[in-house]
Amino acid sequence: MNDENLVFGFCWYQPEQWERLREISDDRDDLEDTYDEWRTNANSALSEFQSAGKEIKKVKINLEELLLWCNEKGVSVKGSSRAEYVSYLMKKDQMKSYNNAVNKTFFACKSRSKWKYTH
Repeated sequence: MNDENLVFGFCWYQPEQWERLREISDDRDDLEDTYDEWRTNANSALSEFQSAGKEIKKVKINLEELLLWCNEKGVSVKGSSRAEYVSYLMKKDQMKSYNNAVNKTFFACKSRSKWKYTH
C-alpha cells in the first residue's frame, strides 16, 4: 500500500485534558507545557502533512480510555503508545463502518425478498 491510500491518524486532545495528559505520560518532559502551545504546534504539523498531500484524521482521545488500554497492554503512556492507540481506534472505527455497511446491505437484500426491511 502506498501513501496515497493511507489516512494518517493524529492524536487530538481537548484543553481540559492537557494537565491530565502530562500527569499520566512518561514522556511529559517532551510534551508542550500548555495546551495552547501544543495546539499551535499540532496545527502547524497538520498543515505540513496536508501540504505534502497526506490525508489526516484528527482522532479525539479519551485519556482514561487510553490509560486503560495502555494498562491492558502493559505499556506506559508515551508517544509510541499514543500513536499505537490512535491506530487501534482508527482500525476499530473502520471495522465498525464496514460492519454497518455489511449489515445495511444484508437488510437491504432481505427487503428485496419476502422479508421487510426495518431500519
